[in-house]
Amino acid sequence: MADEEFFRNLPKVTLHDHLDGGLRPQTMIEIADDIGYRLPAGSADDLADWFFETANSGSLAQYLTTFDHTTACMQRAGDLRRVAREWVDDQVADGVVAGEARWAPEQHLRAGLSLDEAVEAVAEGLREGMDAAAAAGKPFIARQLLCAMRHADRSLEIAELALRHRDTDLVAGFDIAGGEQGNPPTNHLAAFHLLRDNDFFYTIHAGEEGPLESLHEAVQVCGAMRLGHGVNIVQDITRDPQTGRYLLGRHARFVRDQQIPLEVCPSSNLQTGVASSIKEHPIGTLIWLGFNVTLNCDNRLVGSTTLSREYALVSEAFGLSTMQLAQIALAGASALFIDHAERTRLVQQMTLPWFQASVNERGGGVQPDLWDR
Repeated sequence: MADEEFFRNLPKVTLHDHLDGGLRPQTMIEIADDIGYRLPAGSADDLADWFFETANSGSLAQYLTTFDHTTACMQRAGDLRRVAREWVDDQVADGVVAGEARWAPEQHLRAGLSLDEAVEAVAEGLREGMDAAAAAGKPFIARQLLCAMRHADRSLEIAELALRHRDTDLVAGFDIAGGEQGNPPTNHLAAFHLLRDNDFFYTIHAGEEGPLESLHEAVQVCGAMRLGHGVNIVQDITRDPQTGRYLLGRHARFVRDQQIPLEVCPSSNLQTGVASSIKEHPIGTLIWLGFNVTLNCDNRLVGSTTLSREYALVSEAFGLSTMQLAQIALAGASALFIDHAERTRLVQQMTLPWFQASVNERGGGVQPDLWDR
């Protein structure tokens, strides 16, 4: 079975990777020392362990408390720039060729930055990372997604911020993030309408912990173009105990038939209680039934993971071939919020390495598509 190192050598795309969930522990320590902030551990290894263990609670609310420490280290322009630059560096080291760094500017204003200054600082860091990657012969496409916190009331303001920076600072889309329970996406309809009116992309965190109604509202009322997590769509799927056939409810069938991309983050979902093991995670059912599944980390520091590791875990748990994982990787590339021509070139560039790896795996043959079963 292919391991993490195998997938590190294949091109991948990340759609759901929080900038404030993937800081290097040593970077946090250095910034905290400079600003006089007390972290819960003093060494990089101990700090990494603390994040993983604290988030590994089975509760999204507890999971989200870890971000108090990461955002505390991302309040100055230079720190935002450094974290964004290192975000690109770490993605490139993991064989990722394109990605969207999502973060919430409203949480980074305590040191006096304006919303616009914060966005510009992250853009500078992403550009530095892309320049370094290109110089090393490993070109990387970086964009940022601006999140509004779903429990707050600044979503319209953040949507306007995203539109202001869409052409100048690598802002490719918008999202709402934070605790889903009690914070329906419809609270932010004004923001989504503004984005629609201005032909702008957005994804919506939905189906991570909330009821099926949250997913339905995200898709049918708010017009989500992608779904952050989305795994609770399985609440609308049943299986006949006698025949073993899956029966899709109307909403699940709509999401599948419209091929709305699901930004699935398996390890993160284990930490927040979606499933107790990868083998029990809904992703296996969703892939089998032909949903448009993409693989993501959510938060690399908090989940102690990499995108290559996510591919390896899912491959082992469900016995997926390299060709089947290739479909997921290409689905991620096809769902990027970037120019169509750039996206098409990326998909073409990614296809050959995956195909060659699949041929090597099968000794010259190619396994049939999982979705054709």
